[in-house]
Amino acid sequence: MLRLYSSHNDISRLQQIIDVLNDGGVIIYPTDTTYALGCNALKERAVERICRIRNIDLRSHPLSIICYDMSNISEYAHISTPVFKLMKRNLPGPFTFILPGTSRLPKIFRARRQKEVGIRMPDNPITNQLVEMLEVPLLTASLPLDALDREYAINPELIEEHFGADVDLVVNGGEGMDAESTIVDCLDEELKILRQGIGLLK
Repeated sequence: MLRLYSSHNDISRLQQIIDVLNDGGVIIYPTDTTYALGCNALKERAVERICRIRNIDLRSHPLSIICYDMSNISEYAHISTPVFKLMKRNLPGPFTFILPGTSRLPKIFRARRQKEVGIRMPDNPITNQLVEMLEVPLLTASLPLDALDREYAINPELIEEHFGADVDLVVNGGEGMDAESTIVDCLDEELKILRQGIGLLK
């Protein structure tokens, strides 16, 4: 486990995590909701590994990535002008916007008919630091919490105890939040909220 703080982190500790991600490793890290699984989104084998850990069926479950800023998002997803304005008003924050993905994403992202991708930009300084240093999106997926107490989604010590053997590194960013992001389907002209989490659209 590696401890990070909201600011003044030693660059060598951040680089340790970046090295794990660039080597195709899988981490658990804090977001602005619960802790999550993450990997370099452009490393297809690492993405496959997270899919196995989470038992994700790619035909029915779109993958999500974390981007650093709006220009970064536009490299990996097609965004109409109204949706761009909506995202700019609400990000960073606890939202997942479902958009058509671009060909810059690996083939594994195109398993679904509409080739959609979930886009996140959490309001969490640790996540932001990591994604900025990584310079490519971070694949993100919730922890497999079936039949587990919700403490296992927010307490880094319990997370390490239960999931540590499945990943290469747990990033301890302190106590997480027991909350979900709001999922917004932007594939059609009419937006749909697929899940109302803690994010309230402006």
